[in-house]
Amino acid sequence: MTVVEDRPATAGAPPPRRGNPLWALLRNSWRQLTSMRTALILLFLLAVAAVPGSIFPQRSVSRENVAEYFAAHPKLAPAIDRLFAFDVYASPWFAAIYLLLFTSLIGCVLPRLRDHVRALRTVPPDAPKRLDRLPQHAPAAERPEEPAAVAAEIAKTLRRRRWRARLRETPDGWTVAAEKGYLKETGNLLFHFALLAVLVGVGFGHWYGWHANRLLVEGADQGFCSAVTQFDESVLGSRVDASDLPDFCVRMTDFESTFQASGVPKSFEATVEVSENGGDYRPDRFTVNDPLRLDGANINLIGQGYAPVLRYTDRYGASQTKIVPFLPGDLNMTSEGVVQFPDVNLDPATGERDPKLQMGFEGVFLPTGGTDGSATSKFPAADNPVLYIAAYRGDLGLDVGKPSSVYVLNREQIADGDLKKISGERPYVLRPGEKWTLDDGSTLEFAGIRRFATISIRHDPTQFLMLIGAVLGLAGLMLSLFTHRRRVWFRVVPAENGSAIEAGGLPRTDYPGFGDEFAALTRHIKEGTP
Repeated sequence: MTVVEDRPATAGAPPPRRGNPLWALLRNSWRQLTSMRTALILLFLLAVAAVPGSIFPQRSVSRENVAEYFAAHPKLAPAIDRLFAFDVYASPWFAAIYLLLFTSLIGCVLPRLRDHVRALRTVPPDAPKRLDRLPQHAPAAERPEEPAAVAAEIAKTLRRRRWRARLRETPDGWTVAAEKGYLKETGNLLFHFALLAVLVGVGFGHWYGWHANRLLVEGADQGFCSAVTQFDESVLGSRVDASDLPDFCVRMTDFESTFQASGVPKSFEATVEVSENGGDYRPDRFTVNDPLRLDGANINLIGQGYAPVLRYTDRYGASQTKIVPFLPGDLNMTSEGVVQFPDVNLDPATGERDPKLQMGFEGVFLPTGGTDGSATSKFPAADNPVLYIAAYRGDLGLDVGKPSSVYVLNREQIADGDLKKISGERPYVLRPGEKWTLDDGSTLEFAGIRRFATISIRHDPTQFLMLIGAVLGLAGLMLSLFTHRRRVWFRVVPAENGSAIEAGGLPRTDYPGFGDEFAALTRHIKEGTP
């Protein structure tokens, strides 16, 4: 008896090749990253990551607000600063989400673009054998023409209605296959490419763009030039240096505004004189929705207010005049502000000043004061201007080296008694042209009113790209939402009296109106109408 040794079926064969585990991990990670689900998750994370930027003040917008937050929260601020809470949009974790989203979109869109191009070049498939099993079916109907002529006419009618049609001859007759709605995928891809364009624009705009704010008072002596030191706030892109700013100077000669009866602003218009690249000044105008377009920058009008003109004359007879913007706090332009005179009360004999005799005034300006004595404006236009003001004498605290706001007096100096209120409990009331005599013989005169405009100076080299991306994205979204993929087939076979036509239809996407469209299409074709 022969004994046969049992062996595995693969005995003697080479062992199966195992793939590189690292390559498999990278391939699977790439597939996960470029999936639509991951792209949506990253888009959601990007929106969530932007939330802290609206909660905490940002250094790129206002370093003063960040400093105030540190002063108000001395323990919390340093801790969250280590998490880039005050530099959200420049943080590594925000950039990581941004770059991952960008990569995910590219990896998701390019294969879909390849498949879409391939689908556009592929002819519609032939009709299935059982048209009656399709969601839409029209039973056979007869026409007197020959099958070849009927099939050719059907294909011509479908192409006239912008269907991609293919005519085929079969052993038992003719078939016509047609499909429509490829613009749905085209719109979908267009939307994603537009989103990529917007992301590219945001990134390059952050690198090569810049913006600044400036409060501009009317008057030829109140202009400014494009220099970082002359902006109230400025943020330069990481690839922009102060020397890269365009060369221009602007001064506002007039400011006009109109208001509705309710106090809502109706129109703003600033008249300015502009000099570019060292040239002569030329007149120009701009409004809220029509910015001043310069070479390398746009100036937008974003706000307005009043700047009282105050003249202080000290006890020695020396006077100083200051034009100080008061910031509006309500719709009727009830405005608050501070006027500081640190260089007053100079002794004529010695030429020195006593820091304890500095003067500061804080008050409320009403463009239209009422008759009830309340410190609230009744209308935003300067119909009855009134200034309620209080006087302080002492050390203003401007020489200690600490940053402070120009719109409020130093409260620490007041609390320490270094700056004392000398005007009593109730503020003094001044109208244009009136003068207030203080206890030491010095005077404060309300000399007049000027208008000021809050302007934003911006330059974004990718602005046009982002506009095109937004328009194309909207167009792509409309195509994706309102276009539907569908297919129809017609089979034409010989009959006793000519030809028999059977039709079937299949919607490729959710399309509730496909039944009506299919019924109308088959009716026209069976009746032979165009």
